[in-house]
Amino acid sequence: MHSPARRVEAEARGRHPAVWTFFRQWLKNPLGIAALSPSSRYLADRMIAQVPLGARRVIELGGGTGVFTDALLRRGVAPADLLVIELNEELHRLLQRRFPDVAIVRGDARELDTLLKQAGYADGGAVDAIISGLGLLSMSRATQRAILRSAFSVLGPEGRFVQFTYGPASPVSREVLSELGLVAHRAGMAWRNVPPAGVYVFTRAVQLGSA
Repeated sequence: MHSPARRVEAEARGRHPAVWTFFRQWLKNPLGIAALSPSSRYLADRMIAQVPLGARRVIELGGGTGVFTDALLRRGVAPADLLVIELNEELHRLLQRRFPDVAIVRGDARELDTLLKQAGYADGGAVDAIISGLGLLSMSRATQRAILRSAFSVLGPEGRFVQFTYGPASPVSREVLSELGLVAHRAGMAWRNVPPAGVYVFTRAVQLGSA
């Protein structure tokens, strides 16, 4: 016979299957997932608010359970104009089930140019914004550098890279930003997220075509 605790756990699993899927993946690879639970809608709202109103083509890195994906679609981004990249196999399958009309690609964010071409997404032109749910703070500088270089290779001249962090400052060092010709500004805090998270926007230091 199951204990009360087991029954509560089973009920929670039934009500929140995506959360349990995310937690299992965290247990398997805490550095790769970098969070105990999915981002909240409060953080999603803060992140999506940094996407320019006229943005049409958007990429999401590290789709997780689809919190940001859902927010982008509710914001008005067309499913055909949204591309979600998720490296984790189980989360990738979860996203495909949740969003059958959106292109969900399993792959590494350091290889965006190749992934976009394979998905046929590159044919639509430059990308307006990238929303990142990746744990940049826990990554090496070399990995951060590779991801940002890959991201800005597909972003348009005024494109922006939106990232959250649980740290007190930008998750990317000044040295890496300077090397890549980027600047970062803190766009706000999601205090009701657990834990609270800061939202940062990365852009080119000099907008292409305006120098």
